[in-house]
Amino acid sequence: MAVEKAVVLARGLGTRMRKEDGNVALNQEQEKIARKGIKALIPVANGRPFLDYVLSVLADAGISQVCLVVAPDHEELRFRYSREVKPERLSITFAVQEKPLGTANAVAAAEAFAGNDSFLMVNSDNYYPREALAALRELPGSGVALFEQDVMLAESNISAERIRSFAVGLLDGEGCLVRILEKPSAEVLARLPRPLWLSMNCWRFSPKIFEACRQIGPSPRGEYEITDAVQYAIDRLHERFQAVCVKKPVYDMTSRADIPTIAARLAGINVVL
Repeated sequence: MAVEKAVVLARGLGTRMRKEDGNVALNQEQEKIARKGIKALIPVANGRPFLDYVLSVLADAGISQVCLVVAPDHEELRFRYSREVKPERLSITFAVQEKPLGTANAVAAAEAFAGNDSFLMVNSDNYYPREALAALRELPGSGVALFEQDVMLAESNISAERIRSFAVGLLDGEGCLVRILEKPSAEVLARLPRPLWLSMNCWRFSPKIFEACRQIGPSPRGEYEITDAVQYAIDRLHERFQAVCVKKPVYDMTSRADIPTIAARLAGINVVL
């Protein structure tokens, strides 16, 4: 059954976005938001915030209900999507992640929104192709969208160095996820079959993911990671994650250098929330 709900992780601290970059010329509004680190609200094409584009493509893919996971002090995000704009295609609600304790902790904050329904989960600082989101919606169960490395290298706005460090999805003979290989070394990558399929944190979850989020411990960096929750769901809850393998790029809003390149790529896209 196609899902109607999506959870968008929008709590990030934006540390790299706050960092000054003398090689990038920003307008006054872009500079103001970049200093706050609220990547999702940075105006890009046509003066619209990046998150408008993320939400619009979710609606294009058939999503009708969105939960934005935000920080307690993200008043700008709340104002934008509760008072400043009046969406025609989406209902937008909010869940608060009290502390920045990782992606699994952020997903857990949206449990009341999800209820007994399956849902998509995406990042607020990534623009995913509609084809990936629509395919995930139509899966019969849980799933993950994976993106071909060669296409990402050729068509995304992300540097080749960063792309080559991205997590790789390892699949079984039926196209289901076995594990996400985080930060693989060059030696490990060389041994893997081609093409390489990269994880960009684009998922379809059943409510079982909340049990997995509660059961895992913190990672070495002290955060509760959604990849650990997924692995727990695979290994302990016997959840199968069908892979949707996509040969289209994902655009990433991480640093100030990304702003002009993303603005150029999104300039021709019509946004309807």
